[in-house]
Amino acid sequence: MNYFTLNNGITMPALGLGTSNLKGIDCEDAVAFALQNGYEHIDTASSYYNEKAVGRGIAKSRVAREKMFITVKVWPSDYEHAKEAVQGSFARLGIDYADMLIVHHPTGDYDACYKAFEELYQEGKTRSIGLSNFSKTQILHFLNDFTIAPSLVTVEAHPYFPQEELHEFLNAHQLVLEAWYPLGHGDENLTKEPILLELAEKYQKSVVQILLRWHIQMGNSVLPGSKTPSHIADNINIFDFALTKEDMEKIASLNKHQPYKEFNDEMYTRFLNWKPDWNDQE
Repeated sequence: MNYFTLNNGITMPALGLGTSNLKGIDCEDAVAFALQNGYEHIDTASSYYNEKAVGRGIAKSRVAREKMFITVKVWPSDYEHAKEAVQGSFARLGIDYADMLIVHHPTGDYDACYKAFEELYQEGKTRSIGLSNFSKTQILHFLNDFTIAPSLVTVEAHPYFPQEELHEFLNAHQLVLEAWYPLGHGDENLTKEPILLELAEKYQKSVVQILLRWHIQMGNSVLPGSKTPSHIADNINIFDFALTKEDMEKIASLNKHQPYKEFNDEMYTRFLNWKPDWNDQE
């Protein structure tokens, strides 16, 4: 495993298990298997509607809590009562603190959410704070106008959209970039790119492993998700080789400067109006 030292001095595993598409027993078993097989970082969110299953997986793993890094996200419709939302997530997960709390989207009263996170940080209920899908201008707001700096920003990133400008900005401010859609949203065009197939053959790895290794060498935190034990095991098996400078340059040539997903005001309005009962899950 590789680790980042965040700007507040704590360490975070560079690779973890993403759970956004996992539900029920599949989620529970995947979390338990991952934690028992070298993973330390588990990422979830209230909006994934799987916190109870993640919690069961954490318990089933029998791994000590201090050996885990657990990320929790608060949804926009909960921003104005973020502390209560976080405590609800903790109850469903069976934990009493988070390693990272993330403001999930730049809509609604995200300042209120961030202030609540600062209070939770001071109370020892989270070890760090992050942002999801925020722009450079918005990130500067949190750096300049709050007491506790964010440590991480999670955004879409992959070889077709490597976020090179944001990377430079985050590096300058000692923030980690965490990638969602790290494998290109399952796009077969990416996984069948001749450059990646060539590198997979060169290193006797899968294209997915080449992509995950690229993220690590780019300095990205990455959270591949799977319910299949063999895939979970393969995804962490990327620390026994390194791409060369020339390999990285070849992958850089794939940049299309275009994301798969772009957020708009209509979507943000829907996010604010979505107020489900988070406890209503398996």
